Amino acid sequence: MSERPTTLGELRATGWVSRSVKDELRQNAIERIKAGEPLFDSVLGYEDTVLPQLENAILAGHDVIFLGERGQAKTRMIRSLTDLLDEWMPIVAGSEINDDPYGPVSKPARDLVAEMGDATPISWVHRDERYGEKLATPDTSIADLIGEVDPIKIAEGRHLSNEETIHFGLVPRTNRGIFAINELPDLAERIQVGLLNVLEERDVQIRGFKLRLPLDVLLFASANPDDYTNRGRLITPLKDRFGSQIRTHYPLTVATEVTIALQEARDLEVPGLEVRLPAYMTEIVAEFSQLARRSPHINQRSGVSVRLTVSNLETLQANAMRRALQHGETIVVPRVSDLDALAASTIGKVEIETIEEGREGLVVEQILKAAVLGVFREHIAIENLREVVDSFDGDRLVNAGEDVSSADYVALLADIPALAPHLTALTGGDTTPEVVASAVEFVLEGLHLSKRLNKDAVGARAQYRGRG
Repeated sequence: MSERPTTLGELRATGWVSRSVKDELRQNAIERIKAGEPLFDSVLGYEDTVLPQLENAILAGHDVIFLGERGQAKTRMIRSLTDLLDEWMPIVAGSEINDDPYGPVSKPARDLVAEMGDATPISWVHRDERYGEKLATPDTSIADLIGEVDPIKIAEGRHLSNEETIHFGLVPRTNRGIFAINELPDLAERIQVGLLNVLEERDVQIRGFKLRLPLDVLLFASANPDDYTNRGRLITPLKDRFGSQIRTHYPLTVATEVTIALQEARDLEVPGLEVRLPAYMTEIVAEFSQLARRSPHINQRSGVSVRLTVSNLETLQANAMRRALQHGETIVVPRVSDLDALAASTIGKVEIETIEEGREGLVVEQILKAAVLGVFREHIAIENLREVVDSFDGDRLVNAGEDVSSADYVALLADIPALAPHLTALTGGDTTPEVVASAVEFVLEGLHLSKRLNKDAVGARAQYRGRG
């Protein structure tokens, strides 16, 4: 920072050119697109749907409203747009609203430039500080967003007609930056009216002042489609002023959902324990969310957030860790029997539609079974397990559940050698007892759900047996 210009004259000497925030984003986006770089590194699943539309909106210089259910990375995308701003931006030193040194708009900055000319002090603002955000709530006021007369400044002796008595709101303070309003339809309609000038005329009006404050702001907003289209709480003139409306969505494939969940889930590893996640277990968690989004028993207007997948993956690992600690095991590998713990992290995140009270757990259980069966069929052809099924003829019983150690599952392979090749395909040849135990449970549960084995379950314990 010490090498950057500190006065207006020094800034002119560098040849620095002032650009609007939309031109700035456009040019930096063009450079990324040319280089084949993504706009966002951490937003997945939108490469062929949302991101092309967003790129178009940025190139066109549009204000944007994102429509989508909860947990669709709307806010993350908006916040990440600061990476497309220049890293540092000069402002008139002391300016409350990031006044451009070449064209200040606030009275204090105008007076300072007029008085000091090229000696006007310059300070620099990092791009992270050029972002403002407000969650729209019914009690949000015009003063919050635009500004209000400051009684303290009046008490200090300034006249009411003095422009300097104004305390600027969030939008003016984000001048020459990006401002976001989340859940825009929740903003009272009379407050929405106050944004009309910001979006069209690019100025603000405060109280009875004859004040025109031309702002340079890129406005983003998010809204739930249900609020936006059905309840009609977003006024038509405001809708009309957004240049682009982009619809977001949940991950379209299990693979994308798995990648997002692995990226977002907390690291639960602790000293002395090693967590290993079999691919089929993470796929079951992701498939569960995918099925929930199509289930008639889940309120789809409320949505099934990707946060559900992340929370369920964390819960799955936590339950496996608790079980491993009880058995004195140092390698933590989730099993099918750990999936029962997902009810606690699911019921609070979805709205289950059922007439009978207390059936929420049953709905979750049914969707989980469908997820396990779907992933099982992806990994194993049921017709190849005939020898395994035949091994259960007679009185053979196999115990499963939290109270069964990994060593017990490994011992089972001596009694049912037909299991071995199918376990190898699932484990990749890993013979660690905890990994083998997880694969054994997966195969047994898959056979049960495919109606090849019977299962008797009581609490966390289960027994698999033949159907004869």
